[in-house]
Amino acid sequence: MPVIPLDDPADSRLVDYTDLTDVELRRRREPAEGLFMAEGEKVIRRALGSGYPMRSMLLSQRWVETMADVIEAADVPVYVGAPETVERVTGYQVHRGALASMGRKPLPAAADIVVGARRVAVLEGVNDHTNVGAIFRGAAALGMDAVLLSPDCADPLYRRSVKVSMGAVFSVPYARLEPWPGGLDVLRGEGLTLLAMTPGEGAVALNELPARDTDRCALLLGAEGPGLSAKALAAADRLVRIPMSHGVDSLNVGAAAAVAFYAVAFG
Repeated sequence: MPVIPLDDPADSRLVDYTDLTDVELRRRREPAEGLFMAEGEKVIRRALGSGYPMRSMLLSQRWVETMADVIEAADVPVYVGAPETVERVTGYQVHRGALASMGRKPLPAAADIVVGARRVAVLEGVNDHTNVGAIFRGAAALGMDAVLLSPDCADPLYRRSVKVSMGAVFSVPYARLEPWPGGLDVLRGEGLTLLAMTPGEGAVALNELPARDTDRCALLLGAEGPGLSAKALAAADRLVRIPMSHGVDSLNVGAAAAVAFYAVAFG
């Protein structure tokens, strides 16, 4: 399909790309309309490679050559304009010069994606998109088979999450886990040991766990600040922690997740 010159930032055909900086609006609107934003060449290519259908693409002129093969294969509109025009559409400077509106795929059931899994990450109340993206990137790099999210976790396909993860959200199967925390029983039913990450009293250092606890396990991680709820802690088989030095009691949840993933996969 030939590219479509973009002259009018108020063009109604660009509605997918408007108000991208309005977080509250976008995180309500995108799941409801079955879309998400892929930003940057690598992320767009990874989304397409993972089977997400493209709805349209919005490019700065200098990215047309780089994305030529994607444009040639596309059967959807590809809008091209000057950087300042693209910025007026989106509400911010698109540094990577390329945006694609992608269609979502139906989420699988939690029970389906944990069948045969050895290591699963479980997030409770992690509502910061940057942290969600960082956790997915760590999960993909460090051998997690799946990620499960409590109902109140942030959307992994929100633009910031996808960008921070560098498209790793497309590489690791994920699902919402309901009811919470009762739905954790699907993990125990698969023979996984539930390890709740907490700096609290009684938690065992990850490096002191017996191999039987980490051979097949699910790591539960809570939000920055409050951590895991009392109900989630009570549902776990073991409370575990990362050994700390110099009086530091905790890490950012994205960093803590990466350390824990490495510990159970390669420790």
